[in-house]
Amino acid sequence: MSFAENLKKLPGISHLAAINLLDAEGNVVAAIENKPGSAGSVAVYNHLAQTYGAITPEAARKGLELYAEHTDDARAHPGKHPNIDRLIELAAAQGTLRTKNVFAL
Repeated sequence: MSFAENLKKLPGISHLAAINLLDAEGNVVAAIENKPGSAGSVAVYNHLAQTYGAITPEAARKGLELYAEHTDDARAHPGKHPNIDRLIELAAAQGTLRTKNVFAL
């Protein structure tokens, strides 16, 4: 399935302004804003957090499946898709990122 098809199956994100990613100490290491160009990533990360409780290596592997054709592009062009690059790193490591939703007003 393509990324666009996968997105249609994920929960809605209109209630989110962003998702903050937190390290083990609770520090924000990244923020993904719900705006054109990154809304799909908000949907993927939101789904992974709901399903797995955090962005674990297992969740990261599932996320790479959801990104579909974009995962191959990210592997071929490191740095082009930072939200996918992060999942590639997490899938290979044993780290975990917690998420904190930033709700839309």
